[in-house]
Amino acid sequence: MKFTSAISSFLLAAPALSQTTATGFTPVTNVTLDVYYGTQYISPSLLVKVSITQKAPTIGLTNTTLTGKYLLAMIDIDGSQNGKTTTVLHALLQNYTRSIPPVLQNGTSVLKTTATTPSSYFGPAPPAGQLPTHHYVFLLHEQPANFAVPAAHKQAVSSRFGIDWVAFVKYVGLKEPVAGNYLQVKSGDNS
Repeated sequence: MKFTSAISSFLLAAPALSQTTATGFTPVTNVTLDVYYGTQYISPSLLVKVSITQKAPTIGLTNTTLTGKYLLAMIDIDGSQNGKTTTVLHALLQNYTRSIPPVLQNGTSVLKTTATTPSSYFGPAPPAGQLPTHHYVFLLHEQPANFAVPAAHKQAVSSRFGIDWVAFVKYVGLKEPVAGNYLQVKSGDNS
């Protein structure tokens, strides 16, 4: 009986413990960042076609009201440069704030930005011949006052290759992510 109760308790708690970022990637968060490409909701690990991801997504949170400014990162953790696996920064956008007046999309409190910096959005397009599927991680962090990309990370942010997100977070003094998510795109999928 105790064993059954313990298993039942664990199974009930499992959704609260589920990770919303790709396995093996850090930092980790259990809070899902709501990501929409048009009307397509991205649940963690959803496999999508390249064609729906070419415009920047709408992001937000459900059942949470955020105040302040936020920083969004989108990172391909299966990228390649010169035949070596590396990360590719697909977006690093600052100054996300709650929409005023509040905007809801299917219950999600939408966050907006007009920023295209420090690194504008570009959609996934993993080339054929690489890993069969690329994982794209989204992370939302509280944005510190006077945020700026540190000199030690400017090259990775501008070239987009080889961003060490853990080192970046530590160097900038970011807190743990508020929320995260990830999607998958097949290599060579040009549709």
